[in-house]
Amino acid sequence: MTDTNITIPPSLLPSDGRFGSGPSQVRHDAVTALAAIADRYLGTSHRQGTVRDVVGRLRDGLTQLFDLPDGWEVVLGNGGTTLLWDGLTFGLIESRSQHLVFGEFSSKFATAVAAAPHLGEPEVIESPVGTHPAAIASDVDVYALTHNETSTGVAMPLGRPDGPGLVAVDATSAAGGLRWDPAAVDMYYFAPQKCFAADGGLWIACCSPAAVERIEQIAASDRWIPAGLDLGIALENSRKNQTYNTPALATIFLTVNQIEWMLDNGGLEFATGRCDASAANLYGWAERTAYATPFVTDPTSRSHVVGTIDFDDSVDAATVAAVLRANGVVDTEPYRKLGRNQLRIAMFPAIDPDDVAALCACVDHIVAEL
Repeated sequence: MTDTNITIPPSLLPSDGRFGSGPSQVRHDAVTALAAIADRYLGTSHRQGTVRDVVGRLRDGLTQLFDLPDGWEVVLGNGGTTLLWDGLTFGLIESRSQHLVFGEFSSKFATAVAAAPHLGEPEVIESPVGTHPAAIASDVDVYALTHNETSTGVAMPLGRPDGPGLVAVDATSAAGGLRWDPAAVDMYYFAPQKCFAADGGLWIACCSPAAVERIEQIAASDRWIPAGLDLGIALENSRKNQTYNTPALATIFLTVNQIEWMLDNGGLEFATGRCDASAANLYGWAERTAYATPFVTDPTSRSHVVGTIDFDDSVDAATVAAVLRANGVVDTEPYRKLGRNQLRIAMFPAIDPDDVAALCACVDHIVAEL
């Protein structure tokens, strides 16, 4: 028997073996619901009532899920968070921004801003991977925070610095799985391929009145903005329950199905509660296990949506991930650029907390066989 030929007993396997940190597990019920309306939804105009009704449900559902105050607007567009970062350099930052950097994804927005010739050099506050920094009051006009660093499994609390700038939060792997207070931020933006159990290619931003005012102010200025990155155009189209250019209709529907599944079962507290239970299963197992340790040493910074678990040198995490994959338990490999002997486990709301516990039992079985 070779290492990767280990067979995990069926009784130990999770009911669903998808633990990827994005694209994430899509609920079977959502796919079935999409198939049921495919003939009258897929392949139809995104500017007609059938699709605009679904976009309206998305915007209304997020308003309810996040309990957004009066005056907040849900804006959406194509391209995912990576494209939105470019849009923010054109349409939200007036001159200078502050960025908290503590992993691969939180660094990307700062890099995009540093390359923008019409903006000043960004103020970057960085901390080692496995930790998170804190924002400090400054003369910047945008504070760029990250709610959850997907590459490392670090989550940070959201707060408003004692300064006049807008607070913009990358919540791509956090939105729908972690709690947040709209009073602490001005823009909470994300893509739906994680907690919202859909595909990528779409960005969604929940915007406060102050953020909407900034978007409209810059859009009306003489700043050159490519139409596809113009947040003013995105805002105008979102108010009509459509996107500027053709979206992936399946992605929008799957996102709406997940939002409404959350709302039907108790809202954000239901969704975050599932993530809490999964995190208790994963980190509790790692703390009890001789060969495993949570990578994030501070328990208050451990993400409840993406968990990273280090293995000691006696266990090769890559071999464990390969055996899991051969047995139908997939996408547990660590983030490629982190380069650690670890597994990275998604714990998004669609993932059953009992399946996270089953995954841990599978790892124990593999290590015993090895």
